[in-house]
Amino acid sequence: MSILKELHISFKQGTMLKKLLYVNIGIFVLVQLSLIVLKLCRIENDSWITYLELPSNLSTLATRPWTLLTYMFLHVEIWHVLFNMLCLFSFGQLFTICFSQKQLLGTYLFGGIGGALFYLIAYNVFPFFAEIRQASFLLGASASIMAIIVAIATYYPNFEVSLLLVGKVKLKYVAIFTVGISMLSIAGNNSGGEIAHIGGALVGYWFGRRMRVGKDITKQFNLLIDKIIALFERKPRTFKVTPGRPKTDTEYRQERRNNEEELNRILDKVKRSGYGSLSAEEKKSLFDRSNPS
Repeated sequence: MSILKELHISFKQGTMLKKLLYVNIGIFVLVQLSLIVLKLCRIENDSWITYLELPSNLSTLATRPWTLLTYMFLHVEIWHVLFNMLCLFSFGQLFTICFSQKQLLGTYLFGGIGGALFYLIAYNVFPFFAEIRQASFLLGASASIMAIIVAIATYYPNFEVSLLLVGKVKLKYVAIFTVGISMLSIAGNNSGGEIAHIGGALVGYWFGRRMRVGKDITKQFNLLIDKIIALFERKPRTFKVTPGRPKTDTEYRQERRNNEEELNRILDKVKRSGYGSLSAEEKKSLFDRSNPS
């Protein structure tokens, strides 16, 4: 079996968490391969990537609305994708302890959209971003991952996780720390990313709070996804059964005699050699004839 075939089967049968990891890593690999090919052809042009990134300029966004979705799966730097996928894997596993796989997808997408909206609002409202608005773009899964972290921290705040070099820490402190760092870094070199983190965190908090009272904000979205998937699923073939002609009296009597003769033969065998001597087919025949429908 080829590697691609194995990956296809693994993706198809995998959990939603595995699928999110595959999509993020797969897009990263395709982007890197494309850049390598362009470089080998001496084409120093990577501007096409901006058609997948989220622009802060609203006029540009109007011509690229798909970037509201594509940006949250896009990474171009190896350390960026590795760190994000490590966080997604770790906290995604915790998320699925409390919630479903479908809710993981909904929270990931809602968190990414929430982060995008915060980014767009901030860059188009605050004068601080006026000079860089035309050339600013957002990419990465960080806002979506922040939503997942804050969602489980809100729903299960005292759950303890083990962090490298730190030890066991309650989830609520992990969420407070990560959100706090983003808030303090808004005016730094990664302003857009930090603002998106806060938007994702608010979506996660909203999801967690609603789930604590039994309300799922992703429910309608998941129902919509199920309907869309159902449209593309291969439906099982159905066959129309045409009833045959009714049996004549002679045929009916002959069939009944045959059944009685077969039943008597099997019963005689049981008397002579016991029930254990019957074959599997004879046992089934005995049961069917002894229990007519």
